[in-house]
Amino acid sequence: MKHVKKFFLVTLVTFSLPVWAGGDSSDGHSHEAPAPLPVSQSVTPRAAATTEEFEVVTSLEGKKLVVYVDRFASNEPVTQAKVEIEGAGLKGVASETTPGTYVLDVATPLPPAKHPLTISVEAGDSVDLLTATLDTSASVTNEVHTHGWSEWAVWVLAGALLLVAGILFAARRRKRAKKGI
Repeated sequence: MKHVKKFFLVTLVTFSLPVWAGGDSSDGHSHEAPAPLPVSQSVTPRAAATTEEFEVVTSLEGKKLVVYVDRFASNEPVTQAKVEIEGAGLKGVASETTPGTYVLDVATPLPPAKHPLTISVEAGDSVDLLTATLDTSASVTNEVHTHGWSEWAVWVLAGALLLVAGILFAARRRKRAKKGI
C-alpha cells in the first residue's frame, strides 16, 4: 500500500507540473475564437510588364481583366489613356473605371495555361507597347488547418491506455506486497 501511495503521488506531481509551469497566455497567444477568414482565399492570376514610361499590372478577376497603368518614374496613375489588349483570345479597348484602372470584359473563361498578352498604352504624347504573360494554370488557395476527430481520439486512447497501465501496475505491486515478495 505504501508503494501505491508513492506511485499515485508521483503520478499526481508529474501530471500537475504543466499547471505549475504557468498557463499564462500573455506571450501573445490568444485563446479566443479565431477571426473569421475572408470568403475567398484564392490568388488571382496576374501579369506585369514595365517600360521606361509605363508600368502595367493585369489581374484576371472573374470575367474581367483589370489593368492597372502607372507612370514608371513617379508611380502616379495614368488617366484618360487608351489601353488596348490583345492575346489569349482577347482583343479590345479597356475602359477606365477609376484613375489608372482599366477593365476589359472577358467573354469566355480562359483555359488553364500561360497566355501571352500585348498591351498598347496611349496617354497624351506617350505611346508604348508592352508584353506580359498571364498564367492561369494554377490558382493558390490557403487551407485552414483543422484538427479532426481522429487526432483527438488518438490522444484519448493514449491517455486511457496510460491510465489502465497505471492501474495494472498498482494492482501488481499490491499483490506482490501481500505475498511479501
